[in-house]
Amino acid sequence: MSEPSPAKPTVVVIGGGYAGVNVAKALDEAADVVLVESKDAFVHNVAALRALVDPSWLARIYLPYDALLAHGRVVRDRAAKVEAGRVSLASGEQIDADYIVLATGSDYPFPAKSDLDSSAAAHEKVRATHAALAAAPRVLLLGAGPVGIELAGEIKAVWPDKHVTLLDMADDVLGARFRPELKAELRRQLSELGVELLLASPLRESPPTSPGELRTFTVSTQSGTEVTADIWFRCYGVTPVSDYLAGELATARQGDGFIEVTPYLQVAGQDRVFAVGDVAAADHKMAGIAGRQAQLVAQNIRALIAGGDLTAYEPSQPAIIVPIGPQGGSGQRAGSEELVAAEFVAAAKGRDMMVDRFADLLGISPA
Repeated sequence: MSEPSPAKPTVVVIGGGYAGVNVAKALDEAADVVLVESKDAFVHNVAALRALVDPSWLARIYLPYDALLAHGRVVRDRAAKVEAGRVSLASGEQIDADYIVLATGSDYPFPAKSDLDSSAAAHEKVRATHAALAAAPRVLLLGAGPVGIELAGEIKAVWPDKHVTLLDMADDVLGARFRPELKAELRRQLSELGVELLLASPLRESPPTSPGELRTFTVSTQSGTEVTADIWFRCYGVTPVSDYLAGELATARQGDGFIEVTPYLQVAGQDRVFAVGDVAAADHKMAGIAGRQAQLVAQNIRALIAGGDLTAYEPSQPAIIVPIGPQGGSGQRAGSEELVAAEFVAAAKGRDMMVDRFADLLGISPA
């Protein structure tokens, strides 16, 4: 009589975003994977701004989890309390875990990310905001980082006659870690589209309307420049989701909400709890980085299961691709002096927003 095969260890992955789906998929054969996620579908946030200006994209970026795992399971619930070795869900269910991966990501203002768990409700909100944006002759975008630049480009691609003002308190676009030549190229393309850039221009007060609300208003910068717009959006403000940590795990939560990790992406003080993606204080917050971290964590959990050595995470060098509409944009590669040409940006991201890649990961045909 043959010996029964040993039970696979249980890995609970908290969060079904870019990091969570990658690590769950990568461990599906090696462990009993439980993916905990409150949303009813994976949201491909990379294309969220495209869906705002063209809601026909909604069906392509809300991807069901049904075919993600061949062996594990997806639990639609919220992690209310996570301790080493145990996950307590909002429904009251408790899951004992040999390994836990914290992949809860971050909150970010709509429309770059949705705060709704229901796909139907999220679609309705996007469509309503699209209608408001379509009716607004003047648009104010607060924040000239990657999201603000990309949203300005998306709006101008669909409505070239709209007046778009991109305002930031910083004295340049994009952020300090990127090359001056890239910032200059992005400013040039925005200017050619007719986007008004107001840099080094903090507002005296916030707009009197809610983001995405169609209603005319006027605000002033601290230097006295007045801006009149009919709708506005906030394009800054990453907030990590980590308030569920309890017990000794809570001590790894930093004052800003990010989770302290070791070079192997283990939560500080833990051997079998990992943190990846936006919620981890390990690297910059991008979908590609989250996916790379997820693969390394899956590799390290397999190593722990087999008694092997762990691999340290190497933080990424500054690199980015910023689309400006389906055909424009630029970027920089790590280790390269040349800027990424608009044609490459369009082919790599701008035209299809990498939808097919994530549809394939989720095991479904793209819409």
